[in-house]
Amino acid sequence: MSGNGQSAAAKRPQHVAIIMDGNGRWAKQRHLPRIAGHRRGAEVVRTIVEACVYHQIPYLTLFAFSSENWRRPETEVSLLMALFRQMLEREVRRLHANNIRLRIIGDRAAFEPKLQDLISRAETLTAGNGALTLTIAANYGGRWDLVQATRRLAAAVADGALRPDQIEEHDLAQALSLADMAEPDLFIRTGGEQRISNFLLWQLAYTELYFTETLWPDFDAAAFELALQSYAKRQRRFGRTGDQIAKEEC
Repeated sequence: MSGNGQSAAAKRPQHVAIIMDGNGRWAKQRHLPRIAGHRRGAEVVRTIVEACVYHQIPYLTLFAFSSENWRRPETEVSLLMALFRQMLEREVRRLHANNIRLRIIGDRAAFEPKLQDLISRAETLTAGNGALTLTIAANYGGRWDLVQATRRLAAAVADGALRPDQIEEHDLAQALSLADMAEPDLFIRTGGEQRISNFLLWQLAYTELYFTETLWPDFDAAAFELALQSYAKRQRRFGRTGDQIAKEEC
């Protein structure tokens, strides 16, 4: 390439992963119950989905509920599960109409049967859509993901389909929840915290990290644009030198 180096398409992430943090603090600042912040945060999801479609970003993964979030007050957890059900009931047909595929990753066993059924039906309905793959991580943890992948490999070894000395990074990656898509290029965390909190531990190894003080309910299309602009200025080396990358871009 010449001129400014990378093309606009090359500077655009193909997969964005987000920890949507700050719903409770947003509500507290406004003297509202915490669930009000979560409801507002759910509305922001629609905004960011639309922004990804606009920017032709094919994959968006959102951390909605971690395996550690069960430790929150029982009332809040119950309200969050109710909100999750409502979003599935109300938004799935909208997603389908806009050619968006919905996937849910995480351990579904802890969810009530009705919620598990809603998830399965939503995934089946939208499975053939191609404008954007929206992945929601619910009852998900990066360590859980690695453990279940390890169990799959151990089962293959026990069945004689694989020898321990044959296991490579690729094999483990293919046993993880996001095995059928590229690893995230850009990770965003709202709300001011600067950690990845057990989210996509394997997949974020070479991801560009972006932290913002903006609380998730205030994270609009303009805030998302700032994150994309930050990403576009990064030089992704993957172990190589900056000079090597510069030569490839010329």
